[in-house]
Amino acid sequence: MSDTETVPVIDLGPYLAGEPGARERIAQELHLALTSIGFYFIVNHGVPESQVRGIYAEAARFHALPLERKMQIRIDRHNVGYLPMRGDTLRTSVVQTVTKANLNEALFVARDLPPDHPDVAAGRHFRSANQWPADLPGFRETVAAYCDAMERLAQKLVPLYALALGLPVAYFDGPFRDCQYKLRMTHYPSVEAPPDDEFGIAPHTDTSFLTLLAPNEVPGLSIRTQSGQWISPPASAKAYLVNGGQLLQRWTNDFFLATPHRAVNRSGGERYALAFFCDSNIEWPVAAVPTTVGPDRPPKYPTTWYTEYMALYQKRTYDLLNDPSQQAAE
Repeated sequence: MSDTETVPVIDLGPYLAGEPGARERIAQELHLALTSIGFYFIVNHGVPESQVRGIYAEAARFHALPLERKMQIRIDRHNVGYLPMRGDTLRTSVVQTVTKANLNEALFVARDLPPDHPDVAAGRHFRSANQWPADLPGFRETVAAYCDAMERLAQKLVPLYALALGLPVAYFDGPFRDCQYKLRMTHYPSVEAPPDDEFGIAPHTDTSFLTLLAPNEVPGLSIRTQSGQWISPPASAKAYLVNGGQLLQRWTNDFFLATPHRAVNRSGGERYALAFFCDSNIEWPVAAVPTTVGPDRPPKYPTTWYTEYMALYQKRTYDLLNDPSQQAAE
């Protein structure tokens, strides 16, 4: 099924159809994937190809806008809005020392909370209203619908994570009710021969519990296996690529992997990527689950919460937010 150098493919079809035994079988496959390589493909996931094509088209529409229009919704302290080219540097990377900013631009979208939502009204960190581009008909509706589809898919996956960890199937139902998520709509310009220390996105691990990367026919992503080898998963028009991050490590006491990965666009054309980062709700304490700790395996991390963890990450990563001239302009 899987080894430490191959990204396995997991067929969700039987599980989503309710076939007897499918849930438990797929949980075993997921366990193997997340302890051997940390990435897996899912097929028959229920997301229509037309919806995937549609969200890619919206990403291209947005990034085709003039820079001055995109900068009108530049990224804010809640990590929503537009991040310009070379706007972040992955100093938090545990893979290598990163000193150069990423050669990409991105739009970040969170749950589409209304302006009168209590968290929005209170200015609660990471619970703001989104920033939407003006005069781009249909954009907001298409992106919000895609986020809804990704949340539904994530909600179908978390019971499998519970079973894969030897927990009751409903263990994560509470933590992932009103889950915290971000959609990153990224544009990578084509670069023929970048320096060895310059990337579309530098080697890093995600912060998330799970990341859903949309099917992508344009290559550019590579992942580092446990042997230290970099491999390139095959480009796919139908399969989502799923991986875990630093908060998954904390939930599982390093039992499940957060695998390093990077991206460089040498395709000769434009490359877009759509990463949906999903975490537990903002109120829930993140701590090692019972099946991953014991007398000979104490917790490796202190209990944390999404807000404090991501605030520190944001401070170390997003150059634009740390630019005094930009802060003065607010």
